[in-house]
Order: sequence, then structure tokens, then C-alpha cells
Amino acid sequence: MRTCLSCLALLALILASEPAASRAQTAPAAADSSASARRALQLAKAGHCTEADPVLRRSIAHMTDRSLKYEAEFAVAQCSMSLNQVSAALEDLGRLNRDFPHDPQVLYVTAHYCSQLASGASQELADKAPTSYQAQELDAESYEAHGKWDDAMAEYKKILEQYPGLPGIHYRLGRIILSMPSTPTTPDDARKEFEAELKIDPNNAAAEFMLGDLARQLQQWDDAVAHFSRASTLDVGFLEAYLGLGMALNAEGKYADAVAPLLKYVKGQPDDPAGHYQLAMAYARTGHRDEANREMARQRELDAKVNKDNRRQPDAPPQTPQQ
Repeated sequence: MRTCLSCLALLALILASEPAASRAQTAPAAADSSASARRALQLAKAGHCTEADPVLRRSIAHMTDRSLKYEAEFAVAQCSMSLNQVSAALEDLGRLNRDFPHDPQVLYVTAHYCSQLASGASQELADKAPTSYQAQELDAESYEAHGKWDDAMAEYKKILEQYPGLPGIHYRLGRIILSMPSTPTTPDDARKEFEAELKIDPNNAAAEFMLGDLARQLQQWDDAVAHFSRASTLDVGFLEAYLGLGMALNAEGKYADAVAPLLKYVKGQPDDPAGHYQLAMAYARTGHRDEANREMARQRELDAKVNKDNRRQPDAPPQTPQQ
């Protein structure tokens, strides 16, 4: 597979470096290329991916017929999956999402194939390295996904016994402690796990955020501000950290300081009424009446939309208790 990908990469470099005049000379051959692609599509539909795949890949870059390109890109993605070419499949899915964004079938196939790839990788991990910490961590995550908190916690603790300095595990334990509906542990136990995580990985923005959120719940505003600030510094794309920081600054009465992080949050999450509400509060307390009114109007508009959407939803079926 590596050789195949190298050849494709080399072909891409050759095409990219080909002079414009040379490319123009190939234009009359477009009809022949389309005809070849259509024949290759028929081969692919009949399951002859080995023969069809290279022809389609050569043709895609020169296709001007958008509907044909759509079919061809789907076909090469399907061939990559059927030939178990993981790297190629990921590239093909990326190209589909780039060329046909928001297309329902593209999104469906992406979800479906990614699920298949994840399942295959999990099975290979279990077969090839069943005693590795990665396999153990995957088991623990599976327990988490099914709400089996005690099993997940036991698995994570087993990993720490073998690999005490492994990043991410203390963070997961802290999240489990906060997620368990009934447990002898306390939020303080979760705080200790997040602090232990930061000793191993000082750049873990998620652990900083969780410490900030715990401090916020206890109305320890100085600590909340410090943790949310560090989280937003460690990961500038961590939007929830900006909201947490703005909320903590507002609660502390530092309204002028709250404006900047809240502006970042509402820019990244324009449809969240909470951000607009907090920003309206910061504007109002700093004398920016027009801006405050604008944010409050936006917050009411979004709340009304949420309530309207909720009224449209059918009643949820009764939930069965998890085993």
C-alpha cells in the first residue's frame, strides 16, 4: 500500500508541476477520459476494484462533469474500503467532504465508513496487542460508553498500576467520578485526579477546564478565573474555556475583563444563548447600553428558537435502565 500511495503522490507532483501549455494540450482528450471513467465506474459497480480504481483516480482530477466526479469519488472510496486500504480510504473520504460539503450521502458514507474503520482497528489492536495499554484503554472507553462506570474505573486504575506516568488516565478517572450517579467519591476526589493529570501533562487544557468548572461550582472565582485562563491559553480553540472565563469574571464583578473572552466565545458559538446573555451582562455593567440591548435581543431570539424546536419534538420514548 505504501508503494501505491507513493506512486499516487508522485503522480500528483507531476501533474502539479506540468506546464499550463502541456495541460491545455490534454483538453481535447477530456471526452476520452470521461468515457474511460464511465467504463471504470461500471467495473467498480461490478466489484472489479483492482482494475477500476487506478483509472478512476487518474480521471478524477480532470473531470468537469460534476455528477460524474461525484460518482467517481464515491467509487474510489468504496474500492478503498473493499480493498482494505485504510490510508487511501481516509484520503478519499476527505476529498469527498472537501468537494461535496454537507451532502447528506457524503455525510452518511463518512459516518458509516469511519465506523467500519474504527471497528477494524479495534479488532486488530485486540488481536495484535491484547495486553497493551492501548487495548486496555479502549476497553475502559467502551465501559464508559455503556455507563459501566465501576468497570471503567477499575480498568483505568489497572493501567495506572502498570504505567503510572501515562497521560490522560487521571483525567478520565476524574470525569468518571463526576459522571457516576451514585458513588462514595466526591468532587474533591475528581479535583485530585485532574491535579494529578496536570503533574503528568501540564499542557492538558481539558484538565485545567475541569478544575475551573469545579471552582466555579464552589464560587471560588479567583481559582476559576486562573484555571479557565490557563485552559484558553493552552488551547486557543477551546471555546468553552472562554465562556467559563467570562462567566467567572462576571461573577467576580470584573465586567470589563469579561468582554474579550465572551466575544471570542460568541464568535465561535453564535447560536448559544448563554454566551450572548453573559456578554450582555458584561456590556450593561460597563455602560455599553446599545451593545447590551443587541446581545439581549439575540439571546431572547435564540431562546425562542430553542423552545420552538423543543415543542416540535415528539415525546421521547421511555428509557430502559442500563444493564
